[in-house]
Amino acid sequence: MPKNKTHSGIKKRVKVTGSGKLLKQHAGMRHNQEHKSSRLTRSLSGTTEINAVDRSRVKKMLGI
Repeated sequence: MPKNKTHSGIKKRVKVTGSGKLLKQHAGMRHNQEHKSSRLTRSLSGTTEINAVDRSRVKKMLGI
């Protein structure tokens, strides 16, 4: 049986913590910063956990 390959796009975007949580960056921080409020850019700067709906699909892509 051949091994499954990890999806190269998702491994660049998702971090797996020691407890198994999947973390991702917020979207919308790459361009047009000058038009966005400081409150918005501060709230987008951190990481967030991946939704429960998408968790099984992302784990499959990561090979977990």
